[in-house]
Order: sequence, then structure tokens, then C-alpha cells
Amino acid sequence: MESQNKFSEIISSGYSFKGESITMGAAILNGECLKEAKIKIPLKTLNRHGLIAGATGTGKTKTLQLIAEGLSEKSIPVLMMDIKGDLSGLAKAGELNPKIEERHNKIGEPYSPKAFPVELLTISNEKGTRLRATVSEFGPVLFSKILELNDTQSGIVSLIFKYCDDKQLPLLDLKDFKKVIQHITGDGKKEIEESYGRISTSSTGIILRKVIELEQQNAELFFGEKSFEVDDLVRINDEGYGIISILRLVDIQSRPKLFSTFMLSLLAEIYASFPEEGDLDQPKLVIFVDEAHLIFNEASKALLDQIETIIKLIRSKGVGIFFCTQNPTDIPPEVLSQLGLKVQHALRAFTAKDRQMIKLTAENYPISEFYKTDELLTSLGIGEAAITTLSEKGIPTALAATLLCAPKSRMDVLNNSEIDELLGKSKLGDKYNKIVDRESAYEILNQKIQIAAQQKIEQQQEESQQSAGPKREKSTMENILDSTITKQVGRTVARELTRGLLGVLGLGGSTSRSRKRSIF
Repeated sequence: MESQNKFSEIISSGYSFKGESITMGAAILNGECLKEAKIKIPLKTLNRHGLIAGATGTGKTKTLQLIAEGLSEKSIPVLMMDIKGDLSGLAKAGELNPKIEERHNKIGEPYSPKAFPVELLTISNEKGTRLRATVSEFGPVLFSKILELNDTQSGIVSLIFKYCDDKQLPLLDLKDFKKVIQHITGDGKKEIEESYGRISTSSTGIILRKVIELEQQNAELFFGEKSFEVDDLVRINDEGYGIISILRLVDIQSRPKLFSTFMLSLLAEIYASFPEEGDLDQPKLVIFVDEAHLIFNEASKALLDQIETIIKLIRSKGVGIFFCTQNPTDIPPEVLSQLGLKVQHALRAFTAKDRQMIKLTAENYPISEFYKTDELLTSLGIGEAAITTLSEKGIPTALAATLLCAPKSRMDVLNNSEIDELLGKSKLGDKYNKIVDRESAYEILNQKIQIAAQQKIEQQQEESQQSAGPKREKSTMENILDSTITKQVGRTVARELTRGLLGVLGLGGSTSRSRKRSIF
């Protein structure tokens, strides 16, 4: 009992904050849920990023919903990357059932079903408001990193961007970029060499193949206009709730490069667009990345370096990023060290490697006199998690096994008709779903090539005429002699003269026939 009281005091004092916070649930000790020991997350430190980890089926998705709901209620906009398609239920109210009622009675928190304002977004063929960005907006450095180019090839990409800027050739989509490559290695090669220096055709060939590889992952759906404005991610509805933007990525799991490309461009755009905010009382935007291993497992080192840099710096813009994955080891150590909040659901130890990974994971949490962390991580039930966060002073709180509250929204997905209904109410659909294909590098260069080809034909015709010399007019007699009638009369006269001559020689046609008749 004394140990329990001491634990309750530590938790109550450690998780009591002056500013606004989100209630996650109540602490558990020795299998008992302690109502007085509430576990909360202070809004002030949510821009210090976080991790939500655990084995399949342990409740990670419901934890994402729970935090997103709490943020929305506090007028904080949310962006969620929905890889599995599990999060659209946030748009509909949940239903009270005996299990939820029992859970909340243990926690000591009321349960009130509620729907939240949701905007569905897409960068693929999923239904939703389309997010796009132009090639020019990426810039040569970021675009080269996406294509995983070496220094020489990256230099050529920088040359291409400079050439397009000088010649007013807008680079909007991938076909623009490919057309420029074809131009500078073909008809425009001389112009490039005179003004910018020589380029290797083998290097441009590699760049072109890399672009085609990106196209194979349907990247053309993402590159183009109208560009998405990141300010549309930080909207609040008329009731004061933060809009929850859900990026539907169910059909993108087999295309991790496109996902990584989008993630990096989005973070870079947010970092470039948002002003410096300093130490805010609550974040301006919180981003949740589900199935985060898809980013880190497939990303190049250059891409990882870029993500790591942005995560370190974006905090000052008032933006928090939360990664959701099965194993904390999926996150690179350099990124993991930047994550202030850790919500660890149960881990399963089926092999020696699993047990080793659990021990390694346990070392990422504060030492507790009340738990053996490695044993705790394997004994947590569904809807339970080990939590530690940062206090308002930036100090890690005590580790607490927590019985989590149930989400207030639907813990299931929307059906097709509900999705269509939600899209029909969208305020962004008309702004971004209209296809825009204005004149850009592709059209300008095609027109230039056609004009050059026509000029070449006309020049060849002119040179041919000049080499033939001036054309002499025919005389009247020459025209008469060349006429069809004159030629026909000539042939008739010649035929009669020939017959007359043969007749004189006794070989004429009529004489021969008379002789043949007399013989027979």
C-alpha cells in the first residue's frame, strides 16, 4: 500500500502541468488502475515530437486517434498519414458499449461519443483532395537527393534548373524535366555547351532513367499544378476545432520512394513557409506518420540526413512530428533521440532476436523503481501502453504503465458513400482537384523544335533551287512540240511513212496479207 501511495504521488506530481494538456488515461501498478494517477501530455512540449510503437494489434491506431482528438479539441490542426486506411472513422462519432464503459469507469473519465472535422487528402489514386508540387518548387538539391544522384549528376540537374530559369522554361511536372534533358542532349546541345559548358550524355542518360523509375511509382500524380499550400493544413472550423487532415495512402505501400519524396517535400515546404515561433504554449500543427518504417527502410542516406535535419529544426516553427511503427529500432538513432514523447505498446518476444530488441528498447526509457521495464513491455494488454513524456520544463516524466482512454470517434473506417459525402462537403476540393496543365517547358520546347524543323525544310528547298540555277522560259514552238497533240500527230506520220517504205520494199502489211491469201 505504501508503495502504491508513493507511486501515485510521483505520477500525480510528475504529470500535473500548469498549461493545457491531453488526458491519455490512468496509471497501472501491479495490475490495478489508479484513478487518482492520471497520465497527461502537456501541449507545450508536443512540438518536441514523439514515438508510438508496439506489435500489431496492441492498439497503436487507437492511440493515434486519441491524441488527434485531444489536439483537435484544443484547436490544434492535425495531419495524419493513413497507410492502412484505419483513420477515416474520426469523421464519425463512436458508440458507447459495455467494454468502453467498463474501461472508463476504471480510469475515472467520462466517455462522450463525438465526430471531428476531417479533410481527406491524397497523392495517389485514392479519393480525396489532391496534393501536388511542381518540380521547380523542389529545387535542384532536393530533386537530386530524391533521384539519389552523385555529385556530377547533381551538378547537371543544377545546370538544368539554371538553364530553365534563364530561358523562362517552367519546370512543372516530370515530362517537362524529361523534355529539357532530351533537348540539351539533342538540338540544344550546342547552345548549352557555349553558355554553360559541356555535359556528359552518359550522366544525362542516368538522370533520365532515374526520373522514369520515379514515374513507375506514379509520381506524375504528385508533380504538377495546382501546388498545395501548406497553410491549408492549419485550419480551424467554426466551432473552434482543429481540422484533422487525413492523407490516404493505402495504395502507396508498394511505392515507398514516392512516399519518402512526398514526406521530405512536405516537411521542407512547411519549414520554409512557417515563421519562427519560438517556445509556444501549444503547437501550430502536429503530424502523425503511420508505418514510419516505410520512410526509413527505403530512404537513401541523403534523404535520411535531410529528414533528420528538418526534424531537428522544425520544432522552432511550432510543428510536432509523431512516428508510429512496430519497433522503435525502425527509427534511426539520430531521429529517435529527438522524440520527447514515447508511447510504447506491448512487444512480443518469440525469438532470441526479439528478446534482445526488447532489452534494447527498455534502455530508451527512464529507470523506474516500480517496474522492470523489459518485463513490463511484454506484459502490457491491448489498449495499454508504457508512457513517458517531457514536462513543461523539458524534463522526462516517470515511466507509467497506462490504461488508455477509448477514442470518442468511430473505431472503424468510413464506407464509400460516407467518404463521398465527406468529399462533397470539402472546402479544398474545388481549389485543388481541377487539373491545370499550362504552357511549360514541354510545350515551349516542342513548339521550338517544330519551328526549327520547318525552317530547316524551307532552307533546304531554297538551297536546292539555288543550286539548279535560274529556270528558262520555254518558247511557243517548244511548248507546241511538247504538247500531247503534237506528239500524237508525230507518231501517226511516222507510222504511215514506215508502212509506205515497207510497201515499196515488198514487205508492206497489205501486200503480205494478199500474198498469204493467194497461197492458201
